[in-house]
Amino acid sequence: MADFNTGDRVTWNTPQEETVGTVVEIVTSETKIKRQKLAASEDDPRYIVESEKSGERAGHTAEALSKA
Repeated sequence: MADFNTGDRVTWNTPQEETVGTVVEIVTSETKIKRQKLAASEDDPRYIVESEKSGERAGHTAEALSKA
């Protein structure tokens, strides 16, 4: 599993295509983004990423991301 930092350029898959964006926040406690609950913890953080194309934000696990 890769460790990501704020500002890292990453890719992830969406139903439409592979998306490129930036890690904008690392979440280590339960939070919501776009009406979805992210069950994050210190041992299992979630990464808030922002798409370069749309500017939309989403939360992902480290396993769902790859460094671009």
